[in-house]
Amino acid sequence: MVITAPPRGANPFDDSGVRADDNGVRRYPDLHSSLVEMLRESVLADPGAEALVEVGGERLSYTQLWDRAARVAGGLRDSGIRPGDRVAIRLPNSADWVVAFFGGLMAGAIVVPVNTRFAEPEAAYVIEDSGSSHVFEPGTPLPDGGPYVHEGARQADVAAIFYTSGTTGFPKGAMHTHENVLGNVETVYRVTDIPRDAGRELRTLVVVPLFHVTGCHSQTLPALRIGGAAVIDAAFDGRRMIETLERERITACTAVPAIYYYILNHPDFTPAKVAGVRWASYGGAPIAPALVHQIGDRFAGARLANGFGLTECTSIATLLPHEWAADHADSVGFAAPHTEVAITGTDSDLGEIVIRGQSVCAGYWNKPDATAQSFAGHWLHTGDVGRVGSDGLVYVLDRIKDMINRGGENVYCVEVENALIGAPGVGEVAVVGVPDSMMGEKVGAVIVPLPGATVDPLTVVGYAREHLAGFKVPQFIAVSGSPLPRNPNGKVLKAPIRKTDFGPPLFG
Repeated sequence: MVITAPPRGANPFDDSGVRADDNGVRRYPDLHSSLVEMLRESVLADPGAEALVEVGGERLSYTQLWDRAARVAGGLRDSGIRPGDRVAIRLPNSADWVVAFFGGLMAGAIVVPVNTRFAEPEAAYVIEDSGSSHVFEPGTPLPDGGPYVHEGARQADVAAIFYTSGTTGFPKGAMHTHENVLGNVETVYRVTDIPRDAGRELRTLVVVPLFHVTGCHSQTLPALRIGGAAVIDAAFDGRRMIETLERERITACTAVPAIYYYILNHPDFTPAKVAGVRWASYGGAPIAPALVHQIGDRFAGARLANGFGLTECTSIATLLPHEWAADHADSVGFAAPHTEVAITGTDSDLGEIVIRGQSVCAGYWNKPDATAQSFAGHWLHTGDVGRVGSDGLVYVLDRIKDMINRGGENVYCVEVENALIGAPGVGEVAVVGVPDSMMGEKVGAVIVPLPGATVDPLTVVGYAREHLAGFKVPQFIAVSGSPLPRNPNGKVLKAPIRKTDFGPPLFG
């Protein structure tokens, strides 16, 4: 196996102080010893500042967050929880979720967030597989005891286990050390240009789930690191989000492209209501260049960014900064300062994307074989096909298992999806291989129209021909009135889409 990484000369991010260790892993200097130490520093710096806001609910200062979490830690300790034990969180997005998270850490436990969208057997598997000794359940009071803070945590200790939700097989628990998470928090400031002295000015709106690394590691924890506030909504609601952006004086928000499209086209939206937003980021799905321009025009005071990462690398692996956002909307950006992104293979510039860096997790909980396979040689093997340009820009083209072989020509589904998302009326798109007796496979696309729009398959084909090589243009297009099928973590499920009755080809 050959791993090829581009020079970092074109990388625009601040990498001051970053050094590679003896294994080639890039690391930030001078991180806190633990997430608890990180929070303590913010509490001491501005104890009365607002730390957590629950939309429609309670508001907690830094002192209140610390005191409540310490009492949860005391209650856990009274019930027999000891350092290294696992505690699972099944709570919805709320202030209590964050209190439980830090309460578990203050008890010295390993926190296990459980996807609230999991079916009961999936949630039970996570709790059993992690060996969780306590479960924070909805409707059940948080543990309460005398204040307690475990002081022995080190950077190398596992802080949390975030379970993946792949498209096949059982979820795997990615072990996030304190160092992994603290490294990601540091990355947020270096790639977004959020100033470290922002303090109370940083008010981030969390509408993505806290059981996702984005909501926890890249929004909530960075806000708490510098004395800002995490404004947490239990679920996405367009009207409520617009109201919250204005009422809570939100300065930073993160969402999938579909959410931005929805609120930009909501009758309650006006640019004046989001005039205070300074940082607007997106990711998790292809985005049309036209939508990037719309976000930039209507969030006029905001710096835009497109982020990419995996649970296994704690959150951010790459980020496309504001200056590149519109002209390179099909790219996920440059490697984070503590990260290398490279390509395996020798035949071309395409291959599997591999990632090495301080935030690559410590492996999978209780799965040594899967860990050895996916984390060989200190590189995370992502299972994604992509390329890295000579300028350092990273492009994700497909999952390896989803690649289409059309008569010997490889067609990368994400590349086609990125092209089709800009076609008239297209809201969501999934590309799959359609069996063909002569070519082996041909290209098919299932399209979900934008709200209120109609999609003409022949118009989409014409658009695709302007943006793709001929062999990549879909010959089969199905328009669906239902959202694309997704797993509990929001990933599109290709297996049911492959069963689509596409009908005859649109052209020979």
